Amino acid sequence: MIKHSSVDVVCGFEQLRKPTLKPKERKRYRKKIYEVLEDRDTTIIMDDDDPLEQRMVLNMGPQHPATHGVLRVVLELDGEHVTKAVPELGYLHRAMEKLAENKSYHEFMPYTDRLDYMSPYSNNTALCLAVEKLAGIEVPERATYIRTIACELARISSHLLSIGALVMDTGAISVFLWTFEERERLYDIFDLMTGARFTISHCRVGGVASDFSKDCVQAIVSWLKAFKPKIEEWRKLLDRNRIFIERLESVGVISAEDALQIGFSGPNLRASGVDVDLRRDEPYMAYSDFEFEVPILENGDSYARYLIRMQEMEQSIRIIEQALRNLPKGDVRTDDAKRAFPWKDEIYHSMEGLIHDFMMTDTGIELPKGEIYHAIEAPKGELGFYIQSDGKGMPWRLKIRSPSFCNLQALSKLCEGSMIADVVIIIGSIDPVMGEADK
Repeated sequence: MIKHSSVDVVCGFEQLRKPTLKPKERKRYRKKIYEVLEDRDTTIIMDDDDPLEQRMVLNMGPQHPATHGVLRVVLELDGEHVTKAVPELGYLHRAMEKLAENKSYHEFMPYTDRLDYMSPYSNNTALCLAVEKLAGIEVPERATYIRTIACELARISSHLLSIGALVMDTGAISVFLWTFEERERLYDIFDLMTGARFTISHCRVGGVASDFSKDCVQAIVSWLKAFKPKIEEWRKLLDRNRIFIERLESVGVISAEDALQIGFSGPNLRASGVDVDLRRDEPYMAYSDFEFEVPILENGDSYARYLIRMQEMEQSIRIIEQALRNLPKGDVRTDDAKRAFPWKDEIYHSMEGLIHDFMMTDTGIELPKGEIYHAIEAPKGELGFYIQSDGKGMPWRLKIRSPSFCNLQALSKLCEGSMIADVVIIIGSIDPVMGEADK
């Protein structure tokens, strides 16, 4: 195993591979290699005759179709088995936390869309809840219900991609196409809801940008009715599929204790038997008004992580149906022009509304001095925003607790002892999004 390379070492190995090398020359090159390695306090495991007995270092990514983004994993292999795996992040770093210090909270909203871009509404909501918590802003009940519905739709959208990609990683393509078909229908719903399909920026501090239309509500109801039997169909295909189970079962196992120590959260943590869900344990928005179950499994392997996401989609449907049945009437944004943007008709017909809109755009919401941390149960786990305010309209410091970043810490432990073909499965099973990890 070579941890450090140099020109001398590389040249020495190149010479040792020559079949015509004489014994004295072979001894001289070997001595040269060991001298370099000894200076670097590095060990080497090498067999003279059989190259298959040597351990090999292999780069998987960052430009690899199976790494679910620009993730680099350095693998040390003993034949087909992984003896060590080192994930390396940072290839998509965009300094979002630093950018936030030079933008108002409203201006930073579109940037949150680009964190976990598989569920942008969750990111919007997490930022708004943190700002509202520090500012003491009361959000209208109807806006709270709209946020809850949209976040659960985003959860389903994220899990659809996760499951579809995971099945494709095992060698099947049909389920991937089916899940993307449903994601397209969800994007149509988000288009009706927000005016955008992908990066929506619909949340506002104090509420949401626009109310549900009748067409939007009807589209959600129709989609839910058609989607429920499709989940049942997919589960019949996958849950007892011999090939699928053999690829996932007992692969990437992590215990509850290790999962907690590493920092797992969300579906990955619950698949290891840890009963934690912020929607139930620390209720926010309207989750305390609904009945739903938190799926828990104890195997802690890739198959358990797949099952958890399937079951969570079923529970999200329950939450959305209850929210639509009990959707309250009223405003969707707080009636305080100094804490939230005024409506357009106020701007067009009121001098005060125009002034308040200008001040909100120019200086932003001036939060009280202090600090706050608020987290939500995002599709990939605990997504939290920590804000330090100095009393101005932009944060003095803003830090993001992104679940993808924390979950990737477990990759070394999950991969060690697995086959090299299992690495792709393990990465897919923890469902990372590198835009969130490389924030």
